[in-house]
Amino acid sequence: MPTDDDNREPNAVTVTTTPPSTLDAERADLLAALASARAALTGTVRGLSDEQLGQRPTASSLCLGGLIKHVASVEQGWMRFVAEGPSAMRYDLPDGVTWADLAAGTAREVPQWAIDHETDFRMLPGETLAGILARYEQVAARSEEIVAAVTDLSATHPLPQAPWHEPGAVRSVRRVLTHLIAETAQHAGHAGHADILRETLDGQRTT
Repeated sequence: MPTDDDNREPNAVTVTTTPPSTLDAERADLLAALASARAALTGTVRGLSDEQLGQRPTASSLCLGGLIKHVASVEQGWMRFVAEGPSAMRYDLPDGVTWADLAAGTAREVPQWAIDHETDFRMLPGETLAGILARYEQVAARSEEIVAAVTDLSATHPLPQAPWHEPGAVRSVRRVLTHLIAETAQHAGHAGHADILRETLDGQRTT
C-alpha cells in the first residue's frame, strides 16, 4: 500500500454505501479541524450586508463573498476527487490552446473550469450572504459524508494532469483533508485574506 507521499501506482480510494455510525478518532479530529477553520472564515462576514460582501476594499480584486465562494468550491472539488477520482478534477484545454496561451491571456478560447474559477472570486448579481453560506454548509455536509464513507484515509488517487501537479503524483484522503484545513485556515486566520478584508471594510477584526 502506498504512503501519503508515494508517487507509485495508487491504492484506490473505496467509498462505502453505508458509512459507519461513528467516526474513528482520526477522522473526527480532521473533520473537527476543518469545521473550526470554516467557522473562522464564515465568522469574518458576520454582520455584513450583501453589498459589503461584494466590495473590494483593498488593492486586490478579492471580496469576502468571493473568498467564501472560492474556498467552498475548492473543498467541493477535492471531495469530488476523493469520491470519484481524477476525472472529477480534470483541467482539459480546448483544441489548439496551450498552457502558455492560457497563462499569457492569449488563449482564443478559455476552458469552462478556468471561467468558473474566476467567477468564484466575485459576487454575482442576485447572490446573497445567506445563499453563499447555505451553499458552504451543503458542501461541508457532503464532505463529512464522503470522509465517513471512505474505507481508508491512506488510500490514494492519481492527481489529474496539470502544470502545477508533478507527473505521476498521487494524493491520499488524509492529505486532501490536511490541505483543505490549511488552505481554509490560511484564508481565515489572523492577517489572512478574510481578516484583512473585514478590517479594511469596517474596522472590525475577527481574530
